[in-house]
Amino acid sequence: MRTPEAMFKLILDAAEGDDNIRAVLMSGSRADPDCPADRYQDFDIVYFVRDVLPYWDNLPWAAAQFGAPALAQRPESMRLIPPDANGDYVYLMLFPDGNRIDLRLTAKPYEPTGEPAVLLLDKDGTFPALGVQPEHWHVRRPEEKHFSDCCNEFHWCLNNVAKGIARDEIPYAMEQFHCYVRDMLTRMLSWCAGARHGFSVSVGKSGKYLKKYLPAGFYRRLLDTYSDAEPERFWAAAFAALDLFGDAARDVAGQLSFAYDEAEEQAIRRYMEQVRAASF
Repeated sequence: MRTPEAMFKLILDAAEGDDNIRAVLMSGSRADPDCPADRYQDFDIVYFVRDVLPYWDNLPWAAAQFGAPALAQRPESMRLIPPDANGDYVYLMLFPDGNRIDLRLTAKPYEPTGEPAVLLLDKDGTFPALGVQPEHWHVRRPEEKHFSDCCNEFHWCLNNVAKGIARDEIPYAMEQFHCYVRDMLTRMLSWCAGARHGFSVSVGKSGKYLKKYLPAGFYRRLLDTYSDAEPERFWAAAFAALDLFGDAARDVAGQLSFAYDEAEEQAIRRYMEQVRAASF
């Protein structure tokens, strides 16, 4: 596997040897000092160019700079998934040695967002200040209305999960559970972690760092919400999610002086138990 130093050399050599490329910016996990470093980190790179057209749908150019990728995606050249159509061109490249470069070429000026970023090259010496904010990815303190809406969405969508399991419509039930219900569970667990650490931590995309910040036992219980398609294990995962969400929501409510609707939780619990027992 090529070392990070070797990859940075390729990235910078390609830019320095091309007069059309005027600046190079790195974002993503390698630009974030709070992100654990490992061999799986992508190289999220932006080339600021005078003209994007020479690089448009030109995989041979990318391969000549960085090596032939084992797998590549060019979002702007796709039809099934609508492209951004914003004038930029993107190459997502996974190489045989395991390295990955996500390269964006843009002719637009840089606009600071606060996201961690590192300026690697500025040929003209005119690149604007990055305006990096260390707290950009931190969990944000919710408003009480956001909290109650999250609870309501979680509890409501569980009724679809219950019906899907009961009808043996497992693909539908899985989508409801792992998209809509899990999204709210992850949000509540993120608020729980944030509140316990003064909203000064990031739990990462899809809550991937929750293990570091949740109360003891919560992470193990989160893993118990993942199930195969066997109905009884699916039911167990759904009730595990309901129990965990309730405990996390009560924790958040206690820390932020919010009200938690216990009756709403009990209502969906009774419904799920009835559906599971087919006792209507």
